[in-house]
Amino acid sequence: MSSLKDEFLELLKRDEEFRYAVAGFLGLDEILKRLDKHEQRLIELREEMNKLREDTNKLREDMIAGFKRHDEEIAKLREDMIAGFKRHDEEIAKLREDMIAGFKRHDEEIAKLREDMINGFALVERHISALGARWGILTEEAFREGLKAIVEKEFNFKVERWMDYDSEGKVFGYPSPIEIDVAIHDEKIVLIEIKSHVDASNVFEFKRKVEFYEKITGKRVARKLMITPYAEEKAFEAARKLDLEIYTKV
Repeated sequence: MSSLKDEFLELLKRDEEFRYAVAGFLGLDEILKRLDKHEQRLIELREEMNKLREDTNKLREDMIAGFKRHDEEIAKLREDMIAGFKRHDEEIAKLREDMIAGFKRHDEEIAKLREDMINGFALVERHISALGARWGILTEEAFREGLKAIVEKEFNFKVERWMDYDSEGKVFGYPSPIEIDVAIHDEKIVLIEIKSHVDASNVFEFKRKVEFYEKITGKRVARKLMITPYAEEKAFEAARKLDLEIYTKV
C-alpha cells in the first residue's frame, strides 16, 4: 500500500496529463457532492413549499367555510328580521284594530251616555213639571190648595180658611184682609201657613198673623206650622226663636 501510494505520487509529479486527470476527477467529485447537497436542499424546499401549499389550501378552505357560515348566519339573521318585522306589522295591525274597536266602543258609550243624559234631562224636566203641578210653582194659590189636601191627608187635619180684616195694619204695616188656615186637632187649635218658599221675613209675618188671630178670636194657638218644600236656613233660625214649626218633607 505504501509503494502504491508512492507510485501515485510519483506519477503526479512526472505525468502532467495524469495530474490534470486526477485534479479534474477531484473537482468533479466536489461538484457532485455539492450538487447532491443542493438537490437535498431543493427536495427540502419542495417539501416546505408543498407544506405551505397545503397550509394555504387549508386556510382557503377554512376561509371559504367561514364565509359560508357567515353567509348562512346573515341569511338566518335576514329571515329572523323579516319574520320579526312581519310579527311587528301584525302586532301593529292588531293594535290598530283594537284601537279602532276601542274608539268604536267609546263612541257607542258616549252616544249611550248622551242618550241617557238627554233622557235624564227629559225625566228631570217631567219631574219639575210634575212638581210644578203638585207644589204650585206656577201660582202660589194653586200650590197652597194642592198642599192643603196633602196636609189634611198626612196630618189627618180638617183645614179651614179663616179670614178677618186688620184695620190697624198690625200684620203687614197697613190695613189689609188677613187669611190663615186653621185646623182643630185633639181639641187644640193649629194654625197653618202654606207657601212654596219660606224665608225669615215670612216667618215673622206668620208670627204676626198668629198674634192677630189670637187677639181677634181670644183663643190660644197650640201649634204654628209653616209647610213648604223649601225653607232658607235663616227661616229655620227665626222659627226656632219664635216657637214656630217648619215642615219641608210633606
